[in-house]
Amino acid sequence: MIGTNFNVVLGYQAGQDIDLAVERNEVVCRAFTLTAFFAREPFATWRKNKFVNVLVQTGRKRDARIKDVPTIYELMDQYKTPQAGRDLATLVLAGGDFGRPYVMPPNTPAEQVKIIRAAFENTLKDETAIVDAKKKKLELDPSSSDELEKLAKEVTSQSPEVVAKMQTLLEK
Repeated sequence: MIGTNFNVVLGYQAGQDIDLAVERNEVVCRAFTLTAFFAREPFATWRKNKFVNVLVQTGRKRDARIKDVPTIYELMDQYKTPQAGRDLATLVLAGGDFGRPYVMPPNTPAEQVKIIRAAFENTLKDETAIVDAKKKKLELDPSSSDELEKLAKEVTSQSPEVVAKMQTLLEK
C-alpha cells in the first residue's frame, strides 16, 4: 500500500522463536502489538539497548509512547495510496483495530445495547478499575462503541474487488 517490498518468512512456531530469529539476525523485521512491545521481554531490553527501530504503527492514531513513528494511514496519505489499497489495508488491519470487543447477539433490543455500552464506558472511567488495571500492568486504550460500529460497517461493506484481493492474500 506504500511501496514496500517485504519477503515474509513463515514457519516460526511461536513469537519467542521469532524474537530469537531477530536477535540472531535471521530476520530483520518483526510485527507485534504495542501492548506486547511495552509490556514484556525481550522488548523492554530491546528498547533500552536501542536494538530496534519502530517503522510504522498500524493503528489509526499514533500511540503517544512512539509519537515520532507514523501510522500506516499517514504513510498512505504521503504516498497517495489509491482508495482500493486503503480499503484493503483497512480490511487487513481491522482485527488489530477491533482488539477484543464485547459483542451482543443480533436483534438485541436497542435499549439493552445502550445500557451495556454505558455501563462499559463507566467502568473504563472508574478509578478503582483504572488503579486495578495499572496494578496488573494492563493497558487501557478502549475504542468507543461508536468507533467500533463504524469500523464494522466499513469492513463489511468492502467492494467485491477488495474482498477478492483479501482472499488472494489469505491463500498465500
